[in-house]
Amino acid sequence: MTYRAAKIPWVHGRRHHALVFGSWLLWAVAATPGIAQEALYQSRQVTPAGEYTFGIEGPAVDHAGNLYVVNFGKAGTIGKLAVGASQSELFAVLPEGSVGVAIRFDREGWMFVADYKQHNILAVSPDGKQVETWFHSDEFNQPNDMTVAADGTIYASDPNWKAHDGQIWRATKSADGTVTGGKMAAERKMSTTNGIDLSPDGRTLYVGESDTREIWSYRIDGTRLLSPRLVTRFADFDIDGLRTDTAGNLYVARILKGTIAVLTPAGKLKREIPLRARSRPTSLSAGLTARPCS
Repeated sequence: MTYRAAKIPWVHGRRHHALVFGSWLLWAVAATPGIAQEALYQSRQVTPAGEYTFGIEGPAVDHAGNLYVVNFGKAGTIGKLAVGASQSELFAVLPEGSVGVAIRFDREGWMFVADYKQHNILAVSPDGKQVETWFHSDEFNQPNDMTVAADGTIYASDPNWKAHDGQIWRATKSADGTVTGGKMAAERKMSTTNGIDLSPDGRTLYVGESDTREIWSYRIDGTRLLSPRLVTRFADFDIDGLRTDTAGNLYVARILKGTIAVLTPAGKLKREIPLRARSRPTSLSAGLTARPCS
């Protein structure tokens, strides 16, 4: 199931902070004079049960505030929950044999999907009608999570669950349209790389490692990941997806605990958000949107 907060009025000059993960969405309402305050980080159901398969993953919010999630109705699809809607609709169908696990958008509105089955990063046009292979490598274990830099560079986590290790890939598009990519060199051996995101300034890459329950930060230098720093290590329960917000805070899906941990950039725990029922959050998305009052 997919969950989302109840409708919140749009406020000119203010922004609402939305978090989407696995089957949940949380809203934090900005403090605004004259607007009744709603409780922060409250989860609400917004779509009927059974819309998505058990492989529901990769939530992402576009610039207009629409929510997209993989495996709508069946594997190999992308569903769209429009702003204000109570039911999702089919947005795109992936190539035969492809199954998405993560979604990200670039500044032009193109959607990128990590296709772990066929070892691809797929590109989907803003209208969902055009789906093409943007990058492929037989050396992928299975592209898992992704983040897109301001210049369009894509960084992807690539865990090897059987070997309990992993790596990070970097893929870029040149002026002539050619996409090249490869494994990034790092100063330490990584464990099962999973959740991944950039700092607000794009200079730091945060990587979560599921087996060790650790989050590491790296300084990006071209194709190299330098200055590894242990941000935090959780004493128990697995970690999965990871996102940052515009202030640099980190949001971490703690799948077996059923919570989202919110950390400062230095790794200090600010709060832990419990989810309803027996939720097992796997991935999440942070979206900031603003619209004028009508």
